[in-house]
Amino acid sequence: MNDTKKYLGARIQEIRRQKSLTQAELAEMLDIDAKHMSKIECGRCYPSFELLDKIADKLGIPVGDFFIVEHLHNREELVAQLAQKLKELPNEKFWMLYKILKEII
Repeated sequence: MNDTKKYLGARIQEIRRQKSLTQAELAEMLDIDAKHMSKIECGRCYPSFELLDKIADKLGIPVGDFFIVEHLHNREELVAQLAQKLKELPNEKFWMLYKILKEII
């Protein structure tokens, strides 16, 4: 499965649930079939740009919010991403971050 589809669908679902809407209710607001809404949320198909804009409008959010998906990654993916970023940091920033994390943890 395409990760972009998966994360976009999961994010739409997350925001829809935060707004206390069912798939069927959102689909009706969008004038689309509930099965199509399900396919979008399950990551089986992309919404068109027009539909994505309409979904954002109905949910009362900017379209860009659909692409805030870092929190949807699993722990192993996030640890790997952090490790890579840490390796790329200049020494000064690495040690600054190390001190901050040491105080938090």
